[in-house]
Amino acid sequence: MRRGLIFPIFALLFLVIYPNIGHSQFSSPGDSFDLQEEDSFQVGGDIFSDFNEDLEAAQILEDERFYRYGRFFSFIASLGTTTFDGNRGRAYEDELPSYGLSLLYFSDFQNAMGLGLEFSKHNMFFPDPTKGVKDGEETGFGFIEVSMLRVFFSYRYYIDTANLGTALTYSNPYFIGRMEYWYTTSKFIDQDVLADDSGGGLGFGLGFGLEFPVKIKESYLGLEFLYHTVNFHDKFTNNFESEDGGVGFDDLTGDGYSTKVSYVFSW
Repeated sequence: MRRGLIFPIFALLFLVIYPNIGHSQFSSPGDSFDLQEEDSFQVGGDIFSDFNEDLEAAQILEDERFYRYGRFFSFIASLGTTTFDGNRGRAYEDELPSYGLSLLYFSDFQNAMGLGLEFSKHNMFFPDPTKGVKDGEETGFGFIEVSMLRVFFSYRYYIDTANLGTALTYSNPYFIGRMEYWYTTSKFIDQDVLADDSGGGLGFGLGFGLEFPVKIKESYLGLEFLYHTVNFHDKFTNNFESEDGGVGFDDLTGDGYSTKVSYVFSW
């Protein structure tokens, strides 16, 4: 074969083979891209479908765990103390104990709402004349018995202790907020002519607590501490202001504090 024919022959073979090579190299990626694009923009497609499926699966697992290990309701019976600061705290002698009953509903492991009532008794003693006693009386109010009944709506947030120590995990710590209505009655034991002084006041409570399991999911021992601010109906009364420098108070301002030990029945 002549050398002058070698180059045209190779050129002819290249032209015959090149279209097939070019088609095999460049047509497939284009085809796959077209298919991906078609899948992505088809009617009803959701680019977040995988993400949503993961969320739904996680929620289902959490619900199943709550139904198996969580509490749905708790009935709480408690005993404790109720004290005050300010003039109300100086005027009152607290009678122990305070009583409480409440019902708690759990929406999940960390959130619970409740309704309840509490009752406490206190007393005051004014041997000297005060402004609230009729003119001409040389004696004071004497012994006054005070009863306090409050109803409340509460919200509890239980802290997630999964990554904390065993002691904290089993103590079930929580924060609590309450909206309260205090109904107060003062009976003037030594003054027959004076009618009982009754009235109500709106208040709020904030605090924290612990619940130690006696039998997991069924019964617990609770310990709770609360601060109360209340707009008592007799908060700014001057009936107990002294007339002659004796025992008395210009008003009955003061905030409350309560400590409770509870037994919790759950199901």
